Amino acid sequence: MRKERWGFAGRETGGRIEASPAIARYSAPPLDACSSYLSPVSTARRTEAVPLLPDRFLRWFAGRGWTPRAHQLELLSLAKADKDALLIAPTGAGKTLAGFLPTLVELAESPRGDNPGIHTLYVSPLKALAVDVARNLERPVAEMGLNIRIEGRTGDTPASRRQRQKREPPDILLTTPEQLALLIGDPGASRLFETVRRVVVDELHALAPTKRGDQLALALARIRALAPDLVMAGLSATVKGPEELRRWLVDPRRGAAMAELVEIKDGAAPDITIHATDERLPWSGHTARHAIPEIYEAIKRHKTTLLFANTRAQAEMTFQELWKVNEDTLPIALHHGSLDVGQRRRVEAAMGEGRLKAVVATSTLDLGIDWGDVDLVVHIGSPKGSSRLLQRTGRANHRLDEPSKALMVPANRFEVIECEAAREAALAGEQDAETVKPGGLDVLAQHVLGVACGGPFDADALYSEVTSASPYAALDRATFDDVVEFVATGGYSLRSYERYAKIRQTQDGLWRVANPGVAQRWRMNIGTIIEAVSYKVRLGKVRRAAGGVVGKANFGGRVLGEIEEYFVATMSPGDTFMFGGEILRYEALIENEIYVSRSSSEAPKVPTYVGGRMPLTTDVAARVRAILDAPETWDTLPTQVREWLTYQAERSVIPDRNRLLVETFPRAGKHFLVTYPFEGRLAHQTLGMLLTRRLERAHARPMGFVASDYALAIWGLSDMSAMLDGDLLSLDGLFDQDMLGDDLEAWMADSALMKRTFRNCAIIGGLIDRNVVGAARKMGRQITMSTDLIYDVLRRHEPGHVLLRAARADAARGLIDLERVVEFLDRTKGRIEHRALDRVSPLAVPILLEVGREPVYGAFQDMLLKEAAETLVEEAMGPR
Repeated sequence: MRKERWGFAGRETGGRIEASPAIARYSAPPLDACSSYLSPVSTARRTEAVPLLPDRFLRWFAGRGWTPRAHQLELLSLAKADKDALLIAPTGAGKTLAGFLPTLVELAESPRGDNPGIHTLYVSPLKALAVDVARNLERPVAEMGLNIRIEGRTGDTPASRRQRQKREPPDILLTTPEQLALLIGDPGASRLFETVRRVVVDELHALAPTKRGDQLALALARIRALAPDLVMAGLSATVKGPEELRRWLVDPRRGAAMAELVEIKDGAAPDITIHATDERLPWSGHTARHAIPEIYEAIKRHKTTLLFANTRAQAEMTFQELWKVNEDTLPIALHHGSLDVGQRRRVEAAMGEGRLKAVVATSTLDLGIDWGDVDLVVHIGSPKGSSRLLQRTGRANHRLDEPSKALMVPANRFEVIECEAAREAALAGEQDAETVKPGGLDVLAQHVLGVACGGPFDADALYSEVTSASPYAALDRATFDDVVEFVATGGYSLRSYERYAKIRQTQDGLWRVANPGVAQRWRMNIGTIIEAVSYKVRLGKVRRAAGGVVGKANFGGRVLGEIEEYFVATMSPGDTFMFGGEILRYEALIENEIYVSRSSSEAPKVPTYVGGRMPLTTDVAARVRAILDAPETWDTLPTQVREWLTYQAERSVIPDRNRLLVETFPRAGKHFLVTYPFEGRLAHQTLGMLLTRRLERAHARPMGFVASDYALAIWGLSDMSAMLDGDLLSLDGLFDQDMLGDDLEAWMADSALMKRTFRNCAIIGGLIDRNVVGAARKMGRQITMSTDLIYDVLRRHEPGHVLLRAARADAARGLIDLERVVEFLDRTKGRIEHRALDRVSPLAVPILLEVGREPVYGAFQDMLLKEAAETLVEEAMGPR
């Protein structure tokens, strides 16, 4: 039987109810696509359903054997009282219906006539989630005979439908932050939004800490100005501190400091296990190839399995490896953000119809899509945090009183410990998701121009409106005026260039768009997600001549998705790579497309993606240190890992949770300094850059460094052990907090990292256009050249420029993890333990395997890593 490669995915099945005189308890899979949030739970407040719900709704619930849940009724009650509310509940608790029930009841009780305008806005971070919710809502609306029109508006919605929605808006509009921002900048925004009565923000915990959350907060502040009586509802998974989200939802000018909190803590604890293997557990790498046969067997034992990978490259490799062992021709799909939208929708549709056995996915399926048949989640590698682990685990068994089941598959030895730390934190109910941060000035600049595109604005009124949005509550007027000035002129250093003048103040004191072309360019470039410049991947052949590619021989080839520019730059015609679950041969680059053909190569390259690595959270890092520092708990770890740690204790020392271990040793004609902060890759990269500057001044002649989530290794030509013994080098001085002063400033000012951060802020802030009217999309090298030049000019002549401030804030938080570096230096001050060794330690083997590693992929990569590991392990763990 020929294997068929799938790009599709899941389904919902039937359920049953066991009732008792006092309670109704849901005990089986959901009945349909809506059922995970319509199924009942035991509640002492069931009687409230009678006064709150109209007869039509009560009959509909009863007809399915369902009882409304307490939190659904509570949100309905709060909505009737015109109070903003935050609902925090685990997966399967029925958050989505709770958010929409007030809207459905209100529209059922008070029909609005023909085309009265938008009543409810639903905002989701994922296009797929908006599509899924639309499908789920349509069924109860149809079955109750409600005269309610529901439509979605995402980047995938045809332009003709989007234009019609502005003329004939639906009752309920399901959209994303980007589309909402576009509508804010439309001249018809006032008419479109003045009818809005309710706003539902889904997965608020995932949106609020991001620039997309800043964008959404500003858009909602604008909508509140147009519809001051609207009521907000936020839907969130369990979070560490709900107060931030409660503040995010309200307009303080209406008198409320925080939204009302409805929190559901009931539900079965998740069933999370860690894969154990008798196979050789890798010392390094992230493929988890050793566990593929066991993963495949787990897929066969379950109805539907959702496999999460942290990167798109990892997802592609996992899919390929599963396909190699798929002798039963199981329907297994692949889903990630670079695939063509058509393929992603086919995956989602097939999953909803129950036609798939498994889906390999990235964060594209992290949130909220309700597939009732998923009964196992597999996490390839470490989830890097307990909140992410709980979120992904919750995709299995969307039922509150049955445990969600997850299997974690560590890809290497350190990840075994990390997975155990994440599992312990998740089972303890600990949350470590990002917190809400001050709003970005680049996002504010984009919003200011968008408001002007919608119509003239008064600066005083807009400042009041902007500061009503939680991320900008602390924004001072001088900074706001600087942002307006930047939008108007580009800033002091750029004001003589006409192209940077986008708004102007007229005699009436109002700010207006300088010309219609400004608004057109704003609409073409809106958004806060900065992705690497990419090329479309198209199946097709090319016509070649002696001088090279002459033209296309097949214009009708299917687009498979997009691949990033820098990866294309590493390939030559004839190279092969994995994409969309297939092995493809690179034929040619023509304009903004690469032409490919299918290949049977056994050693393809693998595309990687910028920003694919997730940082290790602070809480999980602390648990990793605690596990290492408690040998009495190691009996829960695999034998291979216990032996590794035992050798480390014999040859050096195990890192103490409250002390910093620094090892120095010679190897291969170089001298190494290895330290184990366990603070995550970003913080370690920052430390590496700062420490090498200090070692250079100390004449240690550093040659380079490499960082992982656990360790940092620096190598050089001078004997650092001898320098430490001879007081030519001091560890206390090397790790002193004063490195965060001039050293940090000097490094950040000149680093490519800072320039890249500025580039992103310049794109978001509107200084540089990615898309130009009547021209092809700019390539990455064009944008980089432009922003690097502007960056150097502003650094020299206007160091306080709005975009430089925005870039510094972004770098400190996201790219160098400055807060964690500060905490680390404070935690280890005066508590550094040095071990001068005569050779590499067992604990240093994984980090040394990263040194000088070439981007080789597939089975050959595993072979090289195995050979290198065997050499290092023999050195570290062989006879003294």
